[in-house]
Amino acid sequence: MLNSFTFPFSSKFLTTLESDVSIGPFSRIRPGSLLAKGSRVGNFVEVKKSKLGQNSKINHLSYVGDTSIGKNVNIGAGVITCNYDGRKKNKTKILDGAFIGSNTALVAPIKIGKKAVVGAGSTLNRDVKDKSLALTRAKQLEIKNYKKK
Repeated sequence: MLNSFTFPFSSKFLTTLESDVSIGPFSRIRPGSLLAKGSRVGNFVEVKKSKLGQNSKINHLSYVGDTSIGKNVNIGAGVITCNYDGRKKNKTKILDGAFIGSNTALVAPIKIGKKAVVGAGSTLNRDVKDKSLALTRAKQLEIKNYKKK
């Protein structure tokens, strides 16, 4: 049984898959990534220069770049780490036990604390403390009997 496998893309960048890792169809694991034991990457996920901690999961339709993810973290569908500011790549850090709700954008540099929860549909650009809930919501506006002009 294979305990770990490393893909040597160049001497500078390696991709390592530890034991019991699951990778879904149409996913892209780019150089410089490490998927720790028991981690899962679902379908249509891209992972670039990132570490996915033990038993953590990115289930589907997400982009994670220049990110360190701790143990037992859940990344919801459609989550992206916004790591490029136009000049340089910035880092995202997600600590153990965090839960990132679907369709969330984490604008780096940013740190999500241990066991923190990020509400679905949020765009965050400030750190989140341990065991905290963070979310952003715009006020919903509804115009009754709306007609195009």
